[in-house]
Amino acid sequence: MGGDRPKAFLSLAGEPLLLHSARAFEASPKVRDLVAVVPKEEVERARAILSPIGKLRAVVPGGARRQDSVGEGMKQAAAGFDGVVLVHDAARPFAEPALIDAVIEAAAAHGAALPVLPLVDTIKRVRDGQVAETLDRAELFGAQTPQGFRFPLLARAYEQAGMDGVTVTDEAMAVERLGAHVAAVPGSARNEKITTPEDLARAEDRARRAAGASATRYRTGTGFDAHRLVAGRKLMLGGVEIPSDRGLEGHSDGDCLIHAVCDAILGAAACGDMGQHFPSSDDRWKGAPSRAFLEQVARLVSGQGLAVENLDATVIAQAPALAPHLPAMRDSLRRTLGLGEGVVSVKAKSTDHLGALGRGEGIAAQAVVLLRHTA
Repeated sequence: MGGDRPKAFLSLAGEPLLLHSARAFEASPKVRDLVAVVPKEEVERARAILSPIGKLRAVVPGGARRQDSVGEGMKQAAAGFDGVVLVHDAARPFAEPALIDAVIEAAAAHGAALPVLPLVDTIKRVRDGQVAETLDRAELFGAQTPQGFRFPLLARAYEQAGMDGVTVTDEAMAVERLGAHVAAVPGSARNEKITTPEDLARAEDRARRAAGASATRYRTGTGFDAHRLVAGRKLMLGGVEIPSDRGLEGHSDGDCLIHAVCDAILGAAACGDMGQHFPSSDDRWKGAPSRAFLEQVARLVSGQGLAVENLDATVIAQAPALAPHLPAMRDSLRRTLGLGEGVVSVKAKSTDHLGALGRGEGIAAQAVVLLRHTA
């Protein structure tokens, strides 16, 4: 690039490439954690840049070679981790969630996968300034990132490359050296790597056109959740404890109002649902306050350039009486989302003793949210 700083920190539409790239992975429900590997002198700056990314696990200094840097990032995985690890170039800011998910699925199924694009130009082998031969482009493809691997396979591939004293140009090459197969998934022409000033200029034009097109767009989402009332639990609704002899059953604190709001926001942003981001199989969320879920969801959509315009929610319960607590629930949601007065509504309804909710067996909530593009 000929610049005075690493490409990942160059500005694209007013924000660093690193942040654009991280947002793409933040938006994928299949991605659990992100690790940024940067030059050691840029660690603190990278932490500040990535502060809106709720899935950020760590920012660590890299090494002299690509494989050294990836190895430093892999050290952040939990002991015994055998899931899929992705490696992505921060200089590819337009990776799409659909492409990311496709690589994850292929890597989980085959052990290793990467996106590729067919070459459109005729390819010549050149020696000493002369064309030596014409290659068959039908079998030639350009490799992209993210590249995905079962963690133990990539760890073994890098260990072998180190023992052999080999420098690899990408992760797939290291895995290929083991004789393992790497699945190829269709890449995306949008997922280009910014290598030259001309690339950055084209990306700037694309990003600004997209921002202009989205500036007046709004997105709506709906959410619904219901939980059984059981003895021995606090009753939490909207982040507010409601006096009651029973509370809502659930892996977390069971706050069905916040869960419905989270699903509405995630739906409007096309980012999956609560079950994908906070699965009940994950002990990290056992007994967790649902307000933490809402804070993380808010950071996620903020990282995509979206903000809550207004929220309307309804709690459906026969008992206890909720009317006295509605202002507190509304204010709790408003503060958690960082919103001003007059944009959050919370209502309470009963079913006049109809059905399971009418018999007092549980409580349900539904929510409608309007998001706006902030770009």
